[in-house]
Formats: sequence, structure tokens, C-alpha cells
Amino acid sequence: MSGTTVTERFFRIAIAIKGLDGVLQVVAALILALIPASTVSGFTHAVVTRDLLGDPSGTLARHLETATENFLHGDTKTFAVAYLLAHGLIKIGLVVALARKIVRAYPVAAVILAAFVVYEVFRAINTHSIALPFFAALDVVIIVLVLREYRQLRRDRAQAKDS
Repeated sequence: MSGTTVTERFFRIAIAIKGLDGVLQVVAALILALIPASTVSGFTHAVVTRDLLGDPSGTLARHLETATENFLHGDTKTFAVAYLLAHGLIKIGLVVALARKIVRAYPVAAVILAAFVVYEVFRAINTHSIALPFFAALDVVIIVLVLREYRQLRRDRAQAKDS
């Protein structure tokens, strides 16, 4: 193949974004694991009391305070750290395999990303998250790009064998 196609460029951009996202998730997991609860509470208090979300008794302020309370109590912090760490490491591994064009990694990546989509949609329904449907949609686009790239890679390798 002499040049890269538009689809392949989109694929490369998408996996670069996924790789960056994976690295950011690992960093976020480490930061969450290391910061004390008082820092999280202090940050929330500062945001609410300085009217950064509007009225301190308004909807956004109440949602932030509720989210902080839920995060600090129970196993939510442990879950968040474990989820971000696992999700980030898996993404980094998939991105490395896809960048190296390891053919077996493509279907694995599609299945793992599909599992993330199912989980993200499930969590969005249960938590009423605004961000999770966006991430799920982005993962669906990446799945399509991964599968297109996989088919093209297999086609190119089959043609090379026949030559």
C-alpha cells in the first residue's frame, strides 16, 4: 500500500486518543489512590462556596456535594481507583498491540471495547451520568474503525501472500 487512507488516518488518531486516555486514567487512578479524603472534601467545598457552579444551594452544587459524599464513603473510591487503573492499562495494552499491527489484537480490542460500551451504558442508566454515553459513543466509533482496519490489514496480507 503506497499511502495511508483517510480511514487509516482516523484509526491512527483514534488509537492515539485511546492511548492518551489510558495513560490519563492510570495517572488519575494513582492520584485518587494517593489523595486524602479531606483534600477531595476541601476541593468540593471551595468550588461550592466560591459560587463556581452558580448558587451554592443550586442543583449543580448539590450534585457535586452528593457525588463527593458518595465517593468518599464506602467502596466507591476503591472501585474508582481499580476501575481507572484496569481500564487504563487495558487500553494502553490494546493501543500498543494495534499500533504494532498485531492482527490477533484487533478482534480482541473490538470485544473488549464492546464490553466497555455495555458497561458504560449500564452505568449511565443507573447513575444518570452525562459523560458515560459520550464515552460509549466514542468507543463505538473506535470499534468500527478497529474492525475496518482489521479487514483492510487482513486483505493486504492476503494480497501479499498471493503475490
